[in-house]
Amino acid sequence: MNGYAGRMTTLILTVAGADRPGLVAAVADVVDAHGGNWENSSLAELAGTFAGVIEVSVTPEHSEGLQAALRELQGQGLLTLAVLTGAPAESDADDRVLEIQVLGNDRPGIVREVSGVLSAHDLSIEELATETRDAAMAGGRLFEASVVARIPSSVDLDALRRDLERIATEVQVDITVA
Repeated sequence: MNGYAGRMTTLILTVAGADRPGLVAAVADVVDAHGGNWENSSLAELAGTFAGVIEVSVTPEHSEGLQAALRELQGQGLLTLAVLTGAPAESDADDRVLEIQVLGNDRPGIVREVSGVLSAHDLSIEELATETRDAAMAGGRLFEASVVARIPSSVDLDALRRDLERIATEVQVDITVA
């Protein structure tokens, strides 16, 4: 964040619209024109729809103007937009980060099972990316997921690993924990 960290308002923008050139530029232009700073984002095209989440910081005196301009952008039919006022997440200095990779034949319930184990152990998912693709040699579809989760210092890592191994066997996927 820039030097105004103590005086900034954080806005969380969720965007979705038919994918076409210029959507990101349109949002970025509005953010810039109102003194906002594009902090973090996760954006992707999914089945012809552009979707994502953007974290923007702006001084409190420019927040309302930026939000009004973003609503106007939405009113032009460029995208569906929701603006939430957020606060940066605070984490315990002792928290650790865990990276988990999941790979296997696609089937319903994989995300539910893995996220259920993480939730049961009080892990907070910071990033989750999933993809299905054709399995070139074996036929069928492959499911792949990458998870970054924050682990409180109180979590029993051995118990977490055992539960993830159990789920891997049940849903027939490989789970790698780093």
